Amino acid sequence: MSLESSEHPHADSSTPPGQPPKPRGKRWLRWLAAGLIGAPLLLVAITFGVMKAAEPTTSGDITITPTADAAKGTTGAAYALSAPVTIARDLHGIPTINAQSIADAAYALGFAHAQDRLWQMETHRRIGAGRLAEVFGEAALDNDRFLRALGIRRAAQAQWQRAGEQSRELLNAYTAGVNDAMARTRVWPPEFLILGIRPEPWTPVDSLSWSLMMAWDLGGNWTTEMMRLRLSATLDLPRIHELLPPYPGSDYPDTRDFPALYRELGLVGRGDARTAHALDEAWQGLLKAAPPSGLEGTGSNNWVVSGARSTTGAPLLANDPHLGLTTPALWYFARIKAPGLEVAGATLPGVPLVVLGQTADLAWGFTNTGPDVQDLYIEAVDPTDPSRYRTPSGTAAFEMHEEVIRIKGGTEHRLQVRKTRHGPVISDAGTLKGLDLGGHVLAMRWTALDDDVDLVAAGLGLAQARDVPAFIQASQRWTAPMQNMVVADREGRIGMVAAGRVPVRRPDNDLMGLAPAPGWLTRYDWLGWVPSHQTPRVLNPEQGWIATANHRIHDDDYPHYLGSDWALPYRQLRIEEVLESRPRHSAEDLAALQQDEVSLAARALLPWLRQAQSTHRLAPQAQRLLAEFHGHMRGDSAAPAILWAWQRALSTQLFALRVGTERFDRFFAQRSFHDALLGTLERQDAWWCDDPTTPTSEVCAEQVNRALGAALDEIEARLGPDMTTWRWDALHSMVAEHRPFSKVKPLDRWFTLSLPMGGDTYTVHAMRVGLGGPADQRYRSTHGPSLKAVYDVVDRSRSRFIHSSGQSGLPWHSHYGAWLQAWSRGQGVPVWAANEQESGAAGVLTLRPAKR
Repeated sequence: MSLESSEHPHADSSTPPGQPPKPRGKRWLRWLAAGLIGAPLLLVAITFGVMKAAEPTTSGDITITPTADAAKGTTGAAYALSAPVTIARDLHGIPTINAQSIADAAYALGFAHAQDRLWQMETHRRIGAGRLAEVFGEAALDNDRFLRALGIRRAAQAQWQRAGEQSRELLNAYTAGVNDAMARTRVWPPEFLILGIRPEPWTPVDSLSWSLMMAWDLGGNWTTEMMRLRLSATLDLPRIHELLPPYPGSDYPDTRDFPALYRELGLVGRGDARTAHALDEAWQGLLKAAPPSGLEGTGSNNWVVSGARSTTGAPLLANDPHLGLTTPALWYFARIKAPGLEVAGATLPGVPLVVLGQTADLAWGFTNTGPDVQDLYIEAVDPTDPSRYRTPSGTAAFEMHEEVIRIKGGTEHRLQVRKTRHGPVISDAGTLKGLDLGGHVLAMRWTALDDDVDLVAAGLGLAQARDVPAFIQASQRWTAPMQNMVVADREGRIGMVAAGRVPVRRPDNDLMGLAPAPGWLTRYDWLGWVPSHQTPRVLNPEQGWIATANHRIHDDDYPHYLGSDWALPYRQLRIEEVLESRPRHSAEDLAALQQDEVSLAARALLPWLRQAQSTHRLAPQAQRLLAEFHGHMRGDSAAPAILWAWQRALSTQLFALRVGTERFDRFFAQRSFHDALLGTLERQDAWWCDDPTTPTSEVCAEQVNRALGAALDEIEARLGPDMTTWRWDALHSMVAEHRPFSKVKPLDRWFTLSLPMGGDTYTVHAMRVGLGGPADQRYRSTHGPSLKAVYDVVDRSRSRFIHSSGQSGLPWHSHYGAWLQAWSRGQGVPVWAANEQESGAAGVLTLRPAKR
């Protein structure tokens, strides 16, 4: 040891001889300061590196050596690429897939879907399989129980077993593409990391399960049947029909008195508060457990004009499907080129199809037909043997099996599910909480659950059609969900066909699917299907255009019964009004019509609102605004806010006390009751307008007046006392929610997309107005145009489309919410790339099969 070091044990060894040693403590302070500065920088660098590693590889060559998971479907059938495939992405992130076979193209589509939307696919898979509780815990258990009882996954498995050879090949190829992409993922998307899970290998049954969930989303008659059952505890049949009126200008089929039927069966008691409460709890349990379906405002618009009515001399076609707005969007755009197939349009991550779009020969778009393809059956359990139930010919055994639901944390929940001759027993889900069905259970018959459904074959047939007649012929293979398909081809033909399977009900059926029916009576059984060539259709009409908007699409002389619960015709009437307003339309005109915010529903209610007299201090100013308001639901206007708040207040005043305030507020989650309100005012119905809690007899005018004051109070509480600052879009914002992080603060700000919006439930630009839920979420829109497309059938370079987010599912990616603003303004991006350079501007990835 040196003398220096012994005399100065803490001296800096770098101190020159003859100088005082530097205290080592200052050195450590420098290190500490550097650490305090460097650690965050290091964390940022690591985070940036992880984020970049999670982004997909979009350029270069990958040699595909199939993994066991990629090669194998649920039957063990293998698929491997037969030739190189390219995935070229443009500056919007839209892939153009070039393949030597349609199956190889399906492989590449699966690869691209998994690269860009893996978490979305994982949530879709778990929803269809009833496996959300594995990730989200007890909060998701009711949802899983319902979907296990409904049997989505079991139906998908049965459909896979019966699928045709080509469908199986495409599903296997798609599955292999998804799994090969997952095998090459360096860092999982953030949802997997946050929740601490890894994706399992994809299977063909996962794809079919999600296609069934899309059919579920577009169905929903069963919810209206349940609502009628619920109302039977408090209302008689005429009053139920007033609250849930038939389509304007038509009547319901003649039915038996179903409230009396349910009383005879012991399901409800007339005016029985206990039963009414139990039914209410059951209804609420179903709404929470079942994925949303049958919501008012969930629909679509489509229309096509012939060359005689277009400025180009060739057909133009527009489509905007109205669905739940999610982040990322439900749709993923892609272009596919393979021998026998050239198509561009909207795909669903998880499904190997272009569902909506354009080929070299034609373009097509869908709206939901809305037929009654779901019936609920009250099945009587054999009192001497609970494993059997009553049928027209005696008793039969339930089909039974056990479902095991794994719950986050390691616990398991076992569920016995049953099936009758009609279908799955949905009451086995245990979500009808509080409702004593006595010796009965509730089963569902639904066309989409049949095992001979082959969506892949049907969808591919549409995309391969060369002209309108061939498209209509191919549509006969489509089963569910039933869709109004408008189509136009290069030769100038235009057409519409309502494609899908609709049950034929017996002439002596005295419920006709309007309300749950006794399952042991033959007259409520389905006899078969409306012949596929006899569904509604139109070809080259003289008027030169065709439009559908979920309205009743057939005349009174149509020979088959399709259903009774159609969307109100306001959007359809407005579309017809605009299409007839000029002799010819351009593509820009069609895009502008998709943005139209004139509400004919508002115009129907305005005369009643303008008559309202209120002592509220803001009432005179409100009436001056309303006098100049003609139903244009602009976001910067206060009048739409006043109208909707008044409509909500008046509906609550008239209907809630008769059916229960809390119950009616829950019904608002499904519908606005606009038609019931308008009918009550037109009839000046004293029974509905009277407040049963007061000794006096109120008339409708008094309720109208009181509702205006309540509406002004509500808006003032939310937007302040200065009406000049009130805006509809301050209340009415679109919210595209992310599963699950829109429900988790502060992550919601990172994952959710939202914008102030104009329009309403009944405008062509259909932004559904939510009336239920907490007051601070009232009037917001979570359903709207999930995509907007305008196709020029001859000049494809002019075709445009857009959806509500962007192509990527990574929240930091530039393509995550890139299209939100353009979508809100109706500005599209090219459906087709102009050339190879444009299609691959963001990179070209080549997938090569391994040498054998």
